[in-house]
Amino acid sequence: MKTFTVPTRDQVSEHNQAIFDNLHKAIGMVPNLYATMAYSENALGNYVTFQGGKTSLRGKEKEAVNLIVSQVNGCIYCLSAHTMLGKMHGLTDEQVIEIRKGSASFDTKLDALVKLAKNITETKGKADSALVDNFFAAGYNEGSLIDLIMLIGDKTIMNYLHNLTHVPVDFPLAPEL
Repeated sequence: MKTFTVPTRDQVSEHNQAIFDNLHKAIGMVPNLYATMAYSENALGNYVTFQGGKTSLRGKEKEAVNLIVSQVNGCIYCLSAHTMLGKMHGLTDEQVIEIRKGSASFDTKLDALVKLAKNITETKGKADSALVDNFFAAGYNEGSLIDLIMLIGDKTIMNYLHNLTHVPVDFPLAPEL
């Protein structure tokens, strides 16, 4: 299989160089997986716009979904990045591990979200109706379900990108389960 290297700023188009500059200003780096998207003239810009869209899900909820989807899809890059980001949104090490195992007993609403996100990812959208009912009973609405599906799609893109390219992880490695 082809080996992917992470392109540098000088190796990408002017359009992507501007995105690199914006990422560097915003977060102090251009994560390797984002840089790899810059092989495409359009993918990085499209993805950054998609990922930055508004959602009804809070930061901690987004990170919980990112963690469980990345766990199901077996993406060490995203697990590592979202372990760090999850902690920045108030999750403890123990909570991150529990979420990666498929539950969040420390928060009933988050638990319903994690269980449904896991099931949707595993079943390719053919979710267990009891988990959907539990999601709504926990206080989420139809809009939240659509936002959850969008977030699962967002994270699946990055999971698949890393699982195919195997670019180096540039975050502290997430522990194995």
